[in-house]
Amino acid sequence: MYKNGKNATIRLTITAVFMALNIILSSFGIPVPGGHLYLCDAAICLAAILLNPFEAFLAGGVGSFLGDMIFYPLPMFVSLVTHGLQAVVISLISHHTFKEHQRIAAGIGVTVGAVIMVIGYTLGKIYVYSTYADAITKLPYEILQGALGAVLGMILCFGFKLKGIFNQYLENYK
Repeated sequence: MYKNGKNATIRLTITAVFMALNIILSSFGIPVPGGHLYLCDAAICLAAILLNPFEAFLAGGVGSFLGDMIFYPLPMFVSLVTHGLQAVVISLISHHTFKEHQRIAAGIGVTVGAVIMVIGYTLGKIYVYSTYADAITKLPYEILQGALGAVLGMILCFGFKLKGIFNQYLENYK
């Protein structure tokens, strides 16, 4: 998978930084009626666009799981599955479709990822809280969180040129 140990160490370190960022961003939320809006989706989307699917799963799924385990353990397995699947799908779409048009591929990836997150958390909340009404009440906020995370992830990746910086950094250590 990696040509040398130095590149593997760098990729592992970057994955760990994204996991930590995900944990930090899942530790607090923006208060909204009926709950909180979390910014961890932006870190998940950014990580998934930059990293391979396995690394994206670690950053998105395992990072969310650990953040929930520390701060709010009830939905931690929902977070593991939902954010893990979200990250893997974004990474696969971003890296394996429209290779000539990375922004379009990433845009499609984060859109599909947001849909996965909204559906996963809505179903997860039905399971965790045992009430359909509670899950449906929070649905608009899940949609807002997914959309906000997708947009912020794209802005960070392409607006601030982090994808180019990331690729150039890795290229220097091949």
